[in-house]
Amino acid sequence: MNETTLAPVAAPQPEVVDQVAIARLYGEPLFRMPQDLYIPPDALEVFLEAFQGPLDLLLYLIRRQNFNIMDIPLADVTRQYLAYVDQIRLHNLELASEYLLMAAMLIEIKSRMLLPPKKNADGSEPDDPRADLVRRLVEYEQIKLAAGMLEQLPLIGRDFLRAQVAVEQSLAPRFPDVHPDDLREAWAQILQRARLNQHHTISREQLSVREHMSIVLRKLQGRRFVEFHDLFDTTRGMPVLVVTFIAMLELSRERLLEVTQAEAFAPIYVRLAYETT
Repeated sequence: MNETTLAPVAAPQPEVVDQVAIARLYGEPLFRMPQDLYIPPDALEVFLEAFQGPLDLLLYLIRRQNFNIMDIPLADVTRQYLAYVDQIRLHNLELASEYLLMAAMLIEIKSRMLLPPKKNADGSEPDDPRADLVRRLVEYEQIKLAAGMLEQLPLIGRDFLRAQVAVEQSLAPRFPDVHPDDLREAWAQILQRARLNQHHTISREQLSVREHMSIVLRKLQGRRFVEFHDLFDTTRGMPVLVVTFIAMLELSRERLLEVTQAEAFAPIYVRLAYETT
């Protein structure tokens, strides 16, 4: 009887439903998971805690075990600290260098604590070798807590947005507001012209602001605009000019007249106030 060599039977391919691939490898569709997929041992290694520096790690170890920060058990803390640094060195030697510096400081402090204490030159007790480290940890914890409080505050762009409202501009022309400097300069020019008409007759005259308010209103009655200097009678002396100016200010404050100027350095005009319909 002839012997026939049988070829190995290939594993049946799973039926493709609707030609849907579970993945694509180099652009080719993959319809089943590979059987010889190799995953490196450290591919799924995850660091559960992420620290922002050596002080952050040291503070975490102290607070996690409820150690008194003013009386740190350096032996236990240093041992746990070095265990974490060993994990970092396997993956990022450059990052581990910063943590190794703190580890050396912890070992140096522990060695100083093992030596017999020597009193200071003045006979006082020597300082605790942990004092400087404790001070740095306390300051770091305060800054970290303050940063956490600031992080909880509402932040524009993250927690809320600035409201923006579109305002339609009025079609009516709006004259520029009269600047106080322009009003002061116009008043100075009136005083300068008034000095040219001074006389030496001394008299006492009772002047009423209300009376001059009425005079100004009568001058403006029936006229659209009157130049600022035309409302002053420079022939009657300084007291009348002052009272007239005060009367105009009172009328403006009571919104009975308007002071306008078409543009900068243009003449100043006065008119009766009225409401547009």
